[in-house]
Amino acid sequence: MLGLVRGRGVPEETGVEQVGDDMTVMPDVISGWRKLSTEHSMAKVLISAYACRPGYGSESGVGWSFATEVAKTHDVWVITRAENKPVIEAYLADHPHPRLHFIYQPLPNWVHTCFGADVCKGIRYYIWQRLIKSVILKKHAEVEFDLAHHVTWVRYWMPSYLAKLGIPFIWGPLGGGDSAPWSFWRDMGFRGQCAEIIRVTARWLGEHDPAVAMTGRGATLAFATTERTLEKLNELCNCPTMLLTEAGLTRADIDQLAVEEAPVDSKFRFISIGRLIHWKGFHFGLRAFAQAGIKNARYVVVGDGPELGRLRELASELGIEDRVDFCGRLSREETFVQLKRSHVLVHPSLHDSGGWVCLEAMGAGKPVICLDLGGPATQVTEREGFKVRAENPEQAVSDMAKVMQQIYSDDQLRERMGRSGQRRVSKEFLWDEKIRHINDVYADLLGQRAVGRSVPVAY
Repeated sequence: MLGLVRGRGVPEETGVEQVGDDMTVMPDVISGWRKLSTEHSMAKVLISAYACRPGYGSESGVGWSFATEVAKTHDVWVITRAENKPVIEAYLADHPHPRLHFIYQPLPNWVHTCFGADVCKGIRYYIWQRLIKSVILKKHAEVEFDLAHHVTWVRYWMPSYLAKLGIPFIWGPLGGGDSAPWSFWRDMGFRGQCAEIIRVTARWLGEHDPAVAMTGRGATLAFATTERTLEKLNELCNCPTMLLTEAGLTRADIDQLAVEEAPVDSKFRFISIGRLIHWKGFHFGLRAFAQAGIKNARYVVVGDGPELGRLRELASELGIEDRVDFCGRLSREETFVQLKRSHVLVHPSLHDSGGWVCLEAMGAGKPVICLDLGGPATQVTEREGFKVRAENPEQAVSDMAKVMQQIYSDDQLRERMGRSGQRRVSKEFLWDEKIRHINDVYADLLGQRAVGRSVPVAY
């Protein structure tokens, strides 16, 4: 979904045209972009993708998909962390990509020693950004990049030193502006509350970091994944800002998801997929499942993480442990199999910027139950699933339980939502289409630099 819903930098007098639910385009301006992008001018693009691995979802999938798709029409250099090298090089050995080049920046051993804990991953990233500054300046002197694009991490409150190159710089898509509603904090447990406090504090420090301010001033264009992040970017940037989801699916993904899997038995299956961390809200899903009281149903949980023990205890307390399957972490292919064997995705995340798994469920023809928060709320409409209000935990759980009962008992509704989801993903979340628009943006920015134009970019 590439949509300028509410951004900044687009003059009001410019004619706009509404396409679909939330895609706004500017025909007169885009006609100029089409001309530029069809002249087959190949640009040299530098992409910053700290998270970037083939065959992965989430941010690693975002980094990899952006890089490989852009490299179909441009020469692309990707600077990423050294830990990604074995996976990337193994893949490229079997799938060579002549326009795709990688620069691997390691972290010193002392960083891993001092900041190796998962809670310190933001510190590791910040140090990595500092380290790449001299590397990209040296590489720019050698290659003379035409354009720079920061892709991952998807956090607006972390700096990107690509802004220092003096060439058109795209910042994003970025997330991180959404927070768990205060009423949900008491349900997170001590560890979850501590993590939220650390996150909120880190975000506040980032918003007041001169390096982040430098990045905002240096951006030519900034993309946000959610409305709340868009508001934050408007405060940081002097450039056009607009909405662009980070997630997408390839045609191969959609084809794979469309192939049906034989059910293992006659049970109805709800499924949740993701890291088992407090803000993913899987405990809400389990409570709603217990409250729904559907005897001929199972709840499948795919993923691993620090909340596993707490979730197992909760299932036991609720008396549903014999109807909940904890599958652990699976490969993407194995996850797809579990998803296709299920009937409904339950994704009650509290501040997800992307919600990649929601698109995968829609691609598999499965309705989605999510909270009306963050990235999933921008992806799922009433035609593809249910967006549950998030006023407090009790209300959210009760409403999810009612939705589970409704979707369990209405086969036609479930099938109708599944078909709508497949159509929506193929039309609005396909990587080919997303990158086509990104290429148009590139063409405009490069044309702007060449002839000194100042034309707002809007999708």
